[in-house]
Amino acid sequence: MAYKSLLTVLTDVQLAEAPLNQLVAMAGSQDAHAEALCLGVDRTQTGYYYAGASAMVLQETLTRATAEADEILAYANGLLGKSGVRWSAESGVAQIADLGRHVAHRARFSDLVIMPRPYGKNRGSEVEPVVEAALFEGHAPVLVLPDDHPPLTRPRTILAAWNESVEALNAIRRALPFLRAADLVHVVVIDPPTHGPERSDPGGLLSQMLARHGINCEIDVLSKTMTRVSDVLNRHATDIEADMMVMGAYGHSRFREAILGGATRNMLETSAVPVFMAH
Repeated sequence: MAYKSLLTVLTDVQLAEAPLNQLVAMAGSQDAHAEALCLGVDRTQTGYYYAGASAMVLQETLTRATAEADEILAYANGLLGKSGVRWSAESGVAQIADLGRHVAHRARFSDLVIMPRPYGKNRGSEVEPVVEAALFEGHAPVLVLPDDHPPLTRPRTILAAWNESVEALNAIRRALPFLRAADLVHVVVIDPPTHGPERSDPGGLLSQMLARHGINCEIDVLSKTMTRVSDVLNRHATDIEADMMVMGAYGHSRFREAILGGATRNMLETSAVPVFMAH
């Protein structure tokens, strides 16, 4: 099993370098196809202008979004064209309210979506919904990269966050190609429940499953000594010198299929290593 179809969705040329370099590195190591979807985003909400202005504003924003898409596509073509891997790139324009539909459609047919961190300085409002759409509507695993992180092809030490949830198990299953190639996987359990199927052996069944795949793993049971679970995980990732973190993506919404929940958002804001997520 390997990732054979890799996708990145780019909406800002300033954030394109890290995901494109990661895309190329993984395509080379996995003998995969690298695909870049370059989107110009129309951030206006049509209908909120007086009648005479709507058409003018719409034309202006579409022109600007088309120019942004062309700029991102030219950058992607230049980087991918000299990479030596199999690749494709295309551009398009989407309204921000309809962005998720375009991303989800492409993510459904990808083994892994590679994205820049959605939070931080100089981020547009569209980066977060792109990640959400890939995860929750496209049902694809997403690898989120910290700023300026070097390309990662074979993480040697991986932290796998485990809380007995369906999301955590799905993320671990989707990350098996990375886990198999790692030297060591730390299954991290924070404050295991005193009542439940794993109360006497936290992470035991999971480590057994991973061992049957030839994965070398250890179980780290930690106390929640900090306010946020993400802080405990980040500190432990530093302590064990983890190259990647694997965790379930949690969300909630009454109006959409899902939006990122607070724990997931905190992790993406603060993690110093790439975070592999699946819902």
